[in-house]
Amino acid sequence: MASSQAPVLSTQRAISEFLQRAADVSAAIPPTGRLLFALDATASRQPTWDQACQLQSDMFAAAAEVGGLALQLVWYRGYGEFQVEPWLTDAAELQRRMTAVQCRGGLTQMGRVLEHATQETQRRRLNALVLIGDCLEEAVDPLCHRAGQLGLLGVPAFVFQEGCDPNAAQGFREIARLTRGAYCVFDQGSARQLRALLKAVAVYAVGGRQALENFSKRQGGLVRRLTQQL
Repeated sequence: MASSQAPVLSTQRAISEFLQRAADVSAAIPPTGRLLFALDATASRQPTWDQACQLQSDMFAAAAEVGGLALQLVWYRGYGEFQVEPWLTDAAELQRRMTAVQCRGGLTQMGRVLEHATQETQRRRLNALVLIGDCLEEAVDPLCHRAGQLGLLGVPAFVFQEGCDPNAAQGFREIARLTRGAYCVFDQGSARQLRALLKAVAVYAVGGRQALENFSKRQGGLVRRLTQQL
């Protein structure tokens, strides 16, 4: 009986060892997409910041269907406060860091976001930049110059505007155009809209245009219009 059991135990041990090695290899594979996620954390943004905290895990889930995602959170608030978080691949850790942030009054710093994105992709390629804000308090021409530089480096900016401020809309549209990205307006009260848009960009960052087109066919609506701009 002992000899008949040995092959079974040996096979089970071999399977366990194989699965463990496979898990180790999977963990060592770097993410295939790098996404810079920039948020306005000035006072008017608190409701949507809280909303984004709840939705950001969906970005990782959507990206996981086509590959891995590494995300860097950048935010600004107050008197010139500009924070760059470390690159993360874990949704829970990103949410922990986001929920620790409280929005404060201050001016927008889109220019610094674009400058950081340019520097970051020069170190290691970014697949996409997400910008979320509701207003723009900077001169448009310098922003266009920085956006053009980013566009030459092949990094599309997906700019999502909350509300309908016309000055912000003009600047945001130009940033999207010059980087060959896309611009979209979403409603503050619609978590569903923001969820779909963020998932779409995560899919693009990992799988490119084809993955986004496949995703947009299932989603329709805002996501399809976003895809058509690229």
